[in-house]
Amino acid sequence: MRVLAAMSGGVDSAVAAARAVAAGHDVVGVHLALSTAPGALRTGSRGCCSKEDAGDARRAADVLGIPFYVWDFADRFKEDVIDDFVASYAAGETPNPCLRCNEKIKFTALADRAVALGFDAVATGHYARLEDGVLRRAVDADKDQSYVLGVLTAEQLSRAMFPIGDTPKEQIREEAADRGLAVANKPDSHDICFIPTGDTRAFLGARIGVRPGSVVDADSGEILAAHDGVHGFTIGQRKGLGVEGPAGDGRPRYVTAIEPETGTVRVGSAKNLDVWAISAQRAIWTSGQAPEGPVECMVQVRAHGGLAQAVAEAVDDGTSGGGISISLREPLTGVAKGQAVVLYRPDSELGDQVLGSGTISGTESEPNTL
Repeated sequence: MRVLAAMSGGVDSAVAAARAVAAGHDVVGVHLALSTAPGALRTGSRGCCSKEDAGDARRAADVLGIPFYVWDFADRFKEDVIDDFVASYAAGETPNPCLRCNEKIKFTALADRAVALGFDAVATGHYARLEDGVLRRAVDADKDQSYVLGVLTAEQLSRAMFPIGDTPKEQIREEAADRGLAVANKPDSHDICFIPTGDTRAFLGARIGVRPGSVVDADSGEILAAHDGVHGFTIGQRKGLGVEGPAGDGRPRYVTAIEPETGTVRVGSAKNLDVWAISAQRAIWTSGQAPEGPVECMVQVRAHGGLAQAVAEAVDDGTSGGGISISLREPLTGVAKGQAVVLYRPDSELGDQVLGSGTISGTESEPNTL
């Protein structure tokens, strides 16, 4: 097959490309320029898409003996990922930009161009397994990235390759060193790639501006503090609330609700964070077809953690792809609108299978019987 290897400049994508070459595929490497003004260097493990990263990707391609190109997707990335990220926070939501980048950039914009140029598949360094069109968790549970791939359609998965999902990260680094790849010990990227400082609140504030509102006690309705915008808060947040001291019972306060229309941020005790039911929109089913009737599954609401047993059912909510109604067998906390909920079918032998995903549009503090 003709394979386009997306090479970020890190160790995972370099080894993924190397394995595609070793498997006998006709491989071409490509680095995505996603920033309109890339920095020369990364800040430790923060950020990506720097000139340094592009250089590391090129050197890895040279070692592998494959052609290498840099493709400019900066405008598309700004529109589909950064602008979406800012708009979601302004609306009181908590989006995941990595998930949106996979959906809109790597497996739509990049894959579409690859197909147009005659490539059969796009290979990436994601930790996940793809077997006969079925997306599964990676062998390395600590590095598993199936959550951020749960937004991919059956068509997108049909032209994807994840060559390293069957191997623990430590062995990937050893393999990189054995292959003579200089990125073998390069630190992993963390946090949000387009916010290299790690200061999300400052990044959003510079783009959204000041939108004054109040921090309010969820139980009494008492105004506790003022704030400059709901974009500075997420559900479950404990620090940086601008409120002096704990609640009346001596326990910490958490953000329990965000109301962007009025600029109100409600804070309360941890018990107010329990969620027993989730509604999601824009359902995507990795098989290409929604399951019939309720299905027992595991759900995940964050890239790392936020797991619970549940019963889920596809519903017609009038949105593109329909919706998902989810009743949890056990409560989850820190569940916010805008997050993705990814559904898994447990399989002890082959690894959990990703059934699909949706964008969280609402939660309930009481069980939702399907």
